[in-house]
Amino acid sequence: MEKAVLKKEVENMLDDLPDDANWDDLMYKIYVRQSIEQGLKDSEAGRTVSHEDVKKKYKLAE
Repeated sequence: MEKAVLKKEVENMLDDLPDDANWDDLMYKIYVRQSIEQGLKDSEAGRTVSHEDVKKKYKLAE
């Protein structure tokens, strides 16, 4: 990601936080964003498991 784009994304995250936010709030927001982006990359690359396969693997009721 280009530095200017990254800086803008961070600014947007900060703007979305409430005035009484702390470091933990910011870190959580970054973690969630990173997790979503990684999940989207995995999905685009075909690294997913179907709901049915998960149910079979863990022997979950239908």
